[in-house]
Amino acid sequence: MCHQFDCGCERHAYAGRGHHHHEGCGCGHHGHPLRHFPTKEELINEMEDYLKQLQAEVKGVEERLAEMKKGG
Repeated sequence: MCHQFDCGCERHAYAGRGHHHHEGCGCGHHGHPLRHFPTKEELINEMEDYLKQLQAEVKGVEERLAEMKKGG
């Protein structure tokens, strides 16, 4: 699982911390060792990024539904 949304590996999905999701995506683009205890600020930034992704996904679904209802 990749928590670095801009690495380009396209293996991004959010899973809550507390399980073993700290391994990274394995793409090799991150260039830093993984820490097991992110700071509060890092967690907040990660959650805010995830929220933006979810909001974009909702917008895409709404647009697609509108197209389908129009007959597109």
